[in-house]
Amino acid sequence: MSNEFPGWHGTTIIGVKKGGEVVIAGDGQVSLGQTVIKGTARKVRRLSPGGYDVVAGFAGSTADAFTLLERLESKLEATPGQLQRASVELAKDWRTDKYLQKLEAMLIVSDGAELYVITGAGDVLEPEHDVTAIGSGGNYALAAARGMMDSKKSAEEVARDAMAIAADICVYTNGNLTIETIGKD
Repeated sequence: MSNEFPGWHGTTIIGVKKGGEVVIAGDGQVSLGQTVIKGTARKVRRLSPGGYDVVAGFAGSTADAFTLLERLESKLEATPGQLQRASVELAKDWRTDKYLQKLEAMLIVSDGAELYVITGAGDVLEPEHDVTAIGSGGNYALAAARGMMDSKKSAEEVARDAMAIAADICVYTNGNLTIETIGKD
């Protein structure tokens, strides 16, 4: 039997941009190995640095994600209202800083106009088809949402339905959602 730490298993976060708004939704499950530790974790947050709202969702290590969210917030304070610039600055730091390189998390961020995935590889990705997803159930949610984007469903309905499909397939994803909407003010 291995003595290796079984690892915290992920989550599912989805970002949907449709009808002039962006919805970021995340499930609430935190698992350690084959055990659900918590079912109501909040992995989607609203930040307001400099008076500009940004919504962020994270997958991966919670402590690492909070470190990244704090860094993103400081980048946004330095460049108010410039999500793309702040995201690129965070990705550059993440890739080059020896401490940050060890962080194991990914972020989906939006200011209501732009939607990005930020990775530790130094990537700031703007998704095709106005939908993106990360985490253990991300591919399931992404496929489901892409199939609904041409429907009459709102961004929130697409996100909710895609997350429900992911929760039915991925054992590391549950149906306890945190949903933040931004845009359409």
